[in-house]
Amino acid sequence: MELKNILTNIDYELVCGNVTSTINKINYDSRKVEENDIFVCIKGFATDGHKYINKAIENGAKVIIIQDDVKIQNENIIVIKVSDTRKTLACIGANYYNNPSKKMKVIGVTGTNGKTTTTFMIKDILEAAGKKVGLVGTIANYIGKEKIHTERTTPESLELQELFSEMVENGVEYCIMEVSSHSLELDRVYGIQFEGGIFTNLTRDHLDFHKTFENYYKAKFKLFERSRIKLVNIDDNYGKQVIEDLNLLNAKDIYSFSLKNKSDFKAFDENMGSKNINFKVKLDKEEEFVLNIPGDYNVYNSLGAIAMCYKLGIDINAIKKGIEETLVPGRCERVCKEYNLPYEIIVDYAHTPDGLLNILETAKAFTKGKLISVFGCGGDRDKVKRPQMGKIGVDISDVAIITSDNPRSEDPMSIIEDIKAGLDKNNYIIIENRKEAIRKAISIAKKDDVIVIAGKGHETYQILKDKTIHFDEREVVKEILDSMN
Repeated sequence: MELKNILTNIDYELVCGNVTSTINKINYDSRKVEENDIFVCIKGFATDGHKYINKAIENGAKVIIIQDDVKIQNENIIVIKVSDTRKTLACIGANYYNNPSKKMKVIGVTGTNGKTTTTFMIKDILEAAGKKVGLVGTIANYIGKEKIHTERTTPESLELQELFSEMVENGVEYCIMEVSSHSLELDRVYGIQFEGGIFTNLTRDHLDFHKTFENYYKAKFKLFERSRIKLVNIDDNYGKQVIEDLNLLNAKDIYSFSLKNKSDFKAFDENMGSKNINFKVKLDKEEEFVLNIPGDYNVYNSLGAIAMCYKLGIDINAIKKGIEETLVPGRCERVCKEYNLPYEIIVDYAHTPDGLLNILETAKAFTKGKLISVFGCGGDRDKVKRPQMGKIGVDISDVAIITSDNPRSEDPMSIIEDIKAGLDKNNYIIIENRKEAIRKAISIAKKDDVIVIAGKGHETYQILKDKTIHFDEREVVKEILDSMN
C-alpha cells in the first residue's frame, strides 16, 4: 500500500524521504517489524517506542513515525513527525484496513460494572433479529458465533482495526464493544464514530492508572462525545453528570434509563424470583420482559440493552427474546448444576466494592440457608478498595472466606492483611490458597446454602509473581466435588 494513502487526513511533517513509497505493514512493536514496515513510536506504561527505533530499522523498517525530536542517522529511512503517535496509529490503522468501522454500526458500552453483560444482551437481541454481530469484550471477541481469544478488554488500535476488517469481510452489520477507560485514555478507539454509546455506572476502579476519579470520569466521557445515540443510567450520580456535561455541549440524541428516577426508559412492576426477574418498560406501549439473571443491577444492564436496540429500530419481539435468553459466562453463573447439590454455587467476576456488594445482595435475597462468600483482591491495583471489599464481604455473608485473587507481584498475605483492615466482625476465615478456600466453602455448605465465588468469573488463570497458572473456577469446583464423592 502506498504510504501517502495510509497518511490520508493525517497532519504530519515529512522530516526525511518521500511518501510515494510502498509499505508492507504497520507495527508499534519493534520485535515484530519486518522488511518495508512502518514503525510507530508510541509511549506505553513502562516504555517508549522512540527507544527502539534502531531495533526497528535493523528488522527492516522503512518508515519511522515519531512525536519526539529524534535524530535518525540512516538517510534511507522515511521519517514522519506527528504531534501524537497514539492518535496517528489509530488513524493510519483505520486507513490501512480501509476504514472498516464506517461499514458497520458500532455500539460502545462503558462504565465500571455491567459492560460485559450489557454487550452480551445487545448481541443476543440483534442475533434474535437476524443480524450478523461482532463483539469486542473482556471475555472474548466474537465474529458471529465464532469465538476469538482476547488479551485485554479493548485491543490496541491497530489490532482493533484489523479485527474490524475481519468482521466486515464476514458480513458483520453491528459491532458491540466494551470500551474501557484505558482504551479511551490511550486512544485505542480514537477516530471511531459510534452509532451508540451506553453509560452503565461509575465506581472506584483503575485509580492505579488514572490517579484521580476526575481523570477516570473524563476518560469515560470521551465515548459520548463520539456517539450518535447517547444512553445514560441516571440513577448513577456520574450518569447525571454525563447528561449535564452533554447538555453543556448542546449534544443531541441523549436518552436516560433508570429504576428509581424519572427517565426515558424506566423499569417498573419488578417481580424478582430466585431464578429470574419480570419487569415492564414503556416503549411504544407497556412491554413486559423476562430476565433469567437475578439482581437489580442486571435490570439496569438489560435496560441499557433494551433502550439502545429500541432506538436502533429493532423489533420488540427480538428484544424480548434476546433479553430472556442471555446468559453470560462468569456473571452470576450457576455452576455444577448437573451434580444436583442441596446447595448452590455461583461464580461471579465481581472485583470492585460495588460489584461485590451487588452479587452478594442479590444472592442473599434468594438464600434460604447461609450465604458463604469466597473472595480476595488483585495485586498491583488500587489498595483503597481492599478494606471496603472486606467489610462488604463480612457484612452481607454469613461466612466470608478471604483468599488470594490475582496477587501479581505482591505477597498474597499482605493483600489479605489490607482486606482485614476493614473487618469489624469475626465471621470470616482466611485461607490464602484459592483452591483450598473454595474447598472449605464446599465442605461447610449445607442444604439451602449459597456459595458465591467472586473476583475471577470467566478468567481461567491466576498471576503469581512472575508466572501465570491455569485456574478455571468451574474446573476447580468440579474437581473438588468429584474428590468428595
